[in-house]
Amino acid sequence: MEIVIVLIYALCLITIFFYSLSQLNLLLNYLKAKRLDPKTEVLDTSDSIPKVTIQLPLYNELYVTERLLDNIAEIDYPKNHLEIQVLDDSTDDSIITTRRKISELQERGLDIKHITRTDRKGFKAGALKEGLEFAKGEFIAIFDSDFLPQSDWLRRTIPHFKDENIGVVQTRWGHINRNYSLLTKIQAFALDFHFVLEQVGRNYGNHFINFNGTAGIWRKSCILDAGNWHGDTLTEDLDLSYRAQLKKWKFKYLEEVETPAELPIVMSAARSQQFRWNKGAAENFIKFKSKIIKDKDLSKSTKFQSVFHLLNSSMFLVVLLTALLSVPVLYIKKDHPELGWIFHILAFFAISTLIFFLSYWQSYSKIHGSGLKNFTKFIAMFLGFFSVAMGFSVHNTWAILEGHSGKKTAFIRTPKFNINKVKNKINKNIYVNHKIEFTVILELILFVYFGFAIFSAFYTSDFGLIIFHLMLFFGFGFVSLKSLFPN
Repeated sequence: MEIVIVLIYALCLITIFFYSLSQLNLLLNYLKAKRLDPKTEVLDTSDSIPKVTIQLPLYNELYVTERLLDNIAEIDYPKNHLEIQVLDDSTDDSIITTRRKISELQERGLDIKHITRTDRKGFKAGALKEGLEFAKGEFIAIFDSDFLPQSDWLRRTIPHFKDENIGVVQTRWGHINRNYSLLTKIQAFALDFHFVLEQVGRNYGNHFINFNGTAGIWRKSCILDAGNWHGDTLTEDLDLSYRAQLKKWKFKYLEEVETPAELPIVMSAARSQQFRWNKGAAENFIKFKSKIIKDKDLSKSTKFQSVFHLLNSSMFLVVLLTALLSVPVLYIKKDHPELGWIFHILAFFAISTLIFFLSYWQSYSKIHGSGLKNFTKFIAMFLGFFSVAMGFSVHNTWAILEGHSGKKTAFIRTPKFNINKVKNKINKNIYVNHKIEFTVILELILFVYFGFAIFSAFYTSDFGLIIFHLMLFFGFGFVSLKSLFPN
């Protein structure tokens, strides 16, 4: 049994190491890309002005719809070339306030339509697909309800479509409530890494990137050529992105164009978002793995990056196994000193942590700046982020197991709040899910388990994993207790 535990533990560390190599490749690409001056093009009114349709998919967004529509109404683009579709699947009273607001904007001369469905078939993908049937635009911009694009957003994105091979232009997410709480700071930390290092690194290396579901703009012909929107996974954006790129369409990522949005401020909202993203990624891995591997036109490096891109969420399973096995490993090391040489070899794989540390520092310093003060803050955020990420590992592992097994579930929206200050009340939000998930109980058990792991370090006099176990103790405690006591 001891040998089996050590073997599985070693395989987990090796898997994490190979994943870190994919991140190292992106880091090197990012550093190369930084040497280039990004071409900041702005649409000239003397240029040919293409028609654009802005799609705004909504579902029960009582608190943010008016803010969204007021913001979109300020987009600086010729009105006779701009159409706005409000794709409203709402089933509550928000549909009334939305209809009223749209009427006001129509009176101001905006070409804005309120499109509703009686059947939410396909969820967000279904709404986008139905709106596309009537869309006048040659290009389709999409914004979720909590996004607030700058007025010059279209003027800074449309020029990149001069290259007829580009099917999508994606912009970087910003965060209007980054400093609301520790939870929002950690989410911003993670998303900044994706939108700074990963997206830039993949785009520079000519690897597959993904449209992020919002804050991007599609060439309509690209959507149709790729097979239109599908609702068979929970991440329809990742699905269409891979189908389009397998069709040889190019994607353009604009790090310099920031599109602010709202981060989930309660644990239940963050959990539902994490579940959808992680399960959807696993579903897309099942859907595309064979096509990617068999595609003779893709380079080996792009295949390598694509597989780990789609397996990104599945790393939570590997991390959870590593964490669970790390406690019996302490006792195996104590009781079997003859196996010491194995653990000396496994210690090499700690280099994965160094790679992650250097990679996340690049994205953090890009947003916050370098210097000793920011580096000190970064270390705290790095430890906090990985602690909470590991605390989510049970919840996210359940999501990816459902994704890999093919179990279908409904698209669960992430509730929006329109709250920027800690003193604002959240308990009156009608969309907050107060149901306690069964995984919270498992997280509480693991909170105690890793408390025992800390005790075990003193019992075995082996402190090699003490920081790891402290992070797990904090992470599972934070996630479980914030789920039980959100306020």
